[in-house]
Amino acid sequence: MALTDSPTTDLFEADGGQAPAAAPASRPVLRRLPAVAVNQIAAGEVIERPAAAVKELVENALDADARRIDIDLERGGKALIRVADDGVGMTRDDMRLAVERHATSKLAPDDDGAYDLSDIKTLGFRGEALPSIGAAARLEIVSRAAGAADAFSLSISGGAVGEPWPASFAGAGTRIDVRDLYYATPARLKFLKSDQAETAAASEVVKRLAMAHPQVAFELTSNGRRSFRVAAQAPDEAGWLARVAAVMGPDFEANALPLNAERTGAGGAMRLKGFAGVPTYNRGLPDKQFLFVNGRPVRDKLIVGAVRGAYADFLARDRHAAVALFLELDPRDVDVNVHPAKTEVRFREAGLVRGLIVGALRHALAEAGHRASTTVSDFALGRMRAEGAAHGAGRAGAQGRFAPFRPGSANGRSNGFEDAAATFAPLRVPTGAIAENEAFSPGARVEPDADGSEAPRGRATQADEFPLGAARAQVHATYIVAQTDDGLVIVDQHAAHERLVYEGMKSALAAGRAPSQGLLIPEVVELGASDASRIAARADEFAELGLIVEPFGDDAVLVRETPALLGAVDAGDLVRRLADDIAAFGEGLALKERLEEVCSSMACHGSIRAGRRMTGEEMNALLRQMEATPHSGQCNHGRPTYVELKLADIERLFGRR
Repeated sequence: MALTDSPTTDLFEADGGQAPAAAPASRPVLRRLPAVAVNQIAAGEVIERPAAAVKELVENALDADARRIDIDLERGGKALIRVADDGVGMTRDDMRLAVERHATSKLAPDDDGAYDLSDIKTLGFRGEALPSIGAAARLEIVSRAAGAADAFSLSISGGAVGEPWPASFAGAGTRIDVRDLYYATPARLKFLKSDQAETAAASEVVKRLAMAHPQVAFELTSNGRRSFRVAAQAPDEAGWLARVAAVMGPDFEANALPLNAERTGAGGAMRLKGFAGVPTYNRGLPDKQFLFVNGRPVRDKLIVGAVRGAYADFLARDRHAAVALFLELDPRDVDVNVHPAKTEVRFREAGLVRGLIVGALRHALAEAGHRASTTVSDFALGRMRAEGAAHGAGRAGAQGRFAPFRPGSANGRSNGFEDAAATFAPLRVPTGAIAENEAFSPGARVEPDADGSEAPRGRATQADEFPLGAARAQVHATYIVAQTDDGLVIVDQHAAHERLVYEGMKSALAAGRAPSQGLLIPEVVELGASDASRIAARADEFAELGLIVEPFGDDAVLVRETPALLGAVDAGDLVRRLADDIAAFGEGLALKERLEEVCSSMACHGSIRAGRRMTGEEMNALLRQMEATPHSGQCNHGRPTYVELKLADIERLFGRR
């Protein structure tokens, strides 16, 4: 029986039935929406703010093989968004199709006429961007196809599409102007943020796309002022690092570790490239974590969880790593169409992807050895200059010039130099290592060579040739001062030894299954069906860490043993935290973190304490062990274990350069 617009009583009479006693006055009627309304609805899904329009237009330019893209904004994109590129351009017929919904050049049929939506090799493919933008704004397209004699222009205003007209346009490419965004949908306009906030969001979109495509030049202008500009780079590691540094800053370039790893999945090779910051180069916010899949910027909880897991051993919970990760895999192994804005993806082999990321990051961190962030020494030098300037300004204000140095103060009390000098512990080392305390030696010592002849005067001791140098003094029974061939190193003895002990405990833990302790009465933990299945699926992994669990019905697990290192532990709370971690990040981090916290605490209490005087042999042994131990550049909480000051920097502090 077909639906009609007749009253409800007519429907019953047509079937010979009885009409209800009190029929409603009206009923919902199915209607086909006009094209303008359909496009306005799509605009609400795809173009939720000006930055989304910028993203769609820049992605179209990249898919058109552009090598230069210029973006102009006015009032954060509310008044104007202009995207110009030097890509392949469009003909008159192309332009007509480009503004129709679901018309695209990025999908082609196979021999049977079918379209394979699982094999997406472009950034955009659904053909909704231009008609959606045109339904909510005043849109003008000017384009010339490569090799064509004429350029054409087409305008759309509030969904009303005009006809292409000849236009003036130099060279091949396309320029798209979006004016008065959301003028046709004012309800959306009043929910936009300030001009500054919308500009920042659009700038972030451009920078992310620029990072993923170093071979393309980008320029972003806001209200007539250039805010971002990068030249095209060679598609190699150096060019990619230069592009990443242009977005993340020069400090990241100096503290970046290259990544290059590969694994084979069901669909073929998975490759991970990019750069990761050393642990001591960390942030209070995850704003320096950039993740890309096949050149597409994404925000995926699996990748975020993998980064957190790889750095969990080096950073405090409130600190975040800085990374730029570029994952390349077969398009059939990733679904990029799970979100209208294409910012989320779904992997066919999520576990393999996570393992690739964690393994590559941990390998790079291990290769870094004892390396610490260069920003640590920069911060120290900056503080020294700031303190010196402050004290100098105070003296200059009182006397009109810098006060000369005097051994004692006017009231006869020590100025602190004598006390500081008294804290230098003499180095007591055996013959053949460093024979005397050279902390204040005016020149290098004459040393005999292997044949007994004297070496030329001025040659450094052998220990100076090590990366962390030779111990020269201990300051305040807490810090080791070492001399390198081009500067000096200051080591926090407690933090450094704590890391060494911790790495030894981790190695012992990884060498075999962690010891467990059986519960007198096994504990049943109610979780819910989904969480219980997650825990049960990873029971073997938890068993390696000393946690023995097994399914107990559909919505609970039974805990029989817990890790012995944790002592008395709330098994229910531990299992629930594991379930939350698996749901959020794809891995149970809570148990590993608890074990690592115990190892860290044990290492902290068992390491050399601040305030203990060390012999020269002990200090040099600590330095050599740091050089041979991965991750020794930071303590268990992500803080640096040493600060390195180059001789050139020290000379600048004293005005020698």
